[in-house]
Amino acid sequence: MLALFALSAAACGGGSTTTTQAATTAAPTTTAPPATTTTAMTEEMLPGEGVSVVMARANWTTGYFQAELVRRLMQMLGYEVSDPAELELGPALAYLAMAQGDADFWVNSWYPNHNSWLKAEMPDGSRVGDHVGRVGGLLAAGGLQGYLMTKSFAEEYGIRTLDDLNNNPDAIAAYDAEDADPGNGIADIYGCPESWTCDDIIESQIAFSGWENIRQVVAGYDAMVAEAIAKAGAREPMVIYIWTPSSHITQLRPGDNVVWAGVEEVIDDSNPLGREGGEGWDQRPGTAAIGPKACPDAETQGTCRIGWAAADVIASARHDFLADNPAAAKLLEVVKLNVVDVSLQIVEQDNGADIGDLVTRWIADNQEQVDAWIAEALAAA
Repeated sequence: MLALFALSAAACGGGSTTTTQAATTAAPTTTAPPATTTTAMTEEMLPGEGVSVVMARANWTTGYFQAELVRRLMQMLGYEVSDPAELELGPALAYLAMAQGDADFWVNSWYPNHNSWLKAEMPDGSRVGDHVGRVGGLLAAGGLQGYLMTKSFAEEYGIRTLDDLNNNPDAIAAYDAEDADPGNGIADIYGCPESWTCDDIIESQIAFSGWENIRQVVAGYDAMVAEAIAKAGAREPMVIYIWTPSSHITQLRPGDNVVWAGVEEVIDDSNPLGREGGEGWDQRPGTAAIGPKACPDAETQGTCRIGWAAADVIASARHDFLADNPAAAKLLEVVKLNVVDVSLQIVEQDNGADIGDLVTRWIADNQEQVDAWIAEALAAA
């Protein structure tokens, strides 16, 4: 657990995922009545009274806690908010649902990864971004992401970057012998489920870097991370795309059984594969303040060229919903969470804790901050 705190603090300054659908295996969210935040509230004061809101959530389990927390906060303002578990979507469908008016908001956007979805064209010729936009700073720069490699393998072959791996025939042969499709001379790295967008970014990074000997495996993330953890524990070659906040970083521990693999040339806005919206996948500068123990690339470069921007994990909402509901808009603007705190909630979730219970406890433990957020939202009504 100490590794989680050290990593998050280093990468995010101590701050405050892509797809088959297999990553949706967490316990279902339970609905609990909104907590009372201040005795001064009355029904007449609540700006959301009589307003029904449709909320979506992402189909990756590490977004469940934030979704349920913000739902509860909205309920404190009087809004009738749908259970986000009833509208669980990948980003391709989530942004379309919001743009079409089938959902009002979600809190699981990853920018810049999801910039491309705002540029997608609607049937009427408008763009998704004409109807939907980013709001607030829920986990600003909280989405540290990159590639983890088995530490013993990296040390044996002197690999600091994925470019080193691609250009080392002996390392490729050793890796290939242990992967899912041995004998083809290609290192299969664990990537993202299809349609989470990070799968497209990884494909673009492979093309941008000219990694002819590296290929992405696209499958259910839970299954891939389980294999990656087993391989790292057995000191077998493995590379996997990973992100925070998540509990995976407590089992794939940078500096212990894995290291961050550097990327020598971070993908820019050139869109090498010509994908729609691909120019929005620019990950520059793609560096993180991670030391050489966890990121060997930092020993020679002075910084870890992690290859990805620290993503803003924040809300996106319909423009008209925000305009019509200033209290809700203000709430989405002011709520900010700590990435370590959220990661700890996810660890408990993955250990079987009920999300509704986690949120109830978190609100009780942070009542003063919750009251302040609600007061700001009420003042904007």
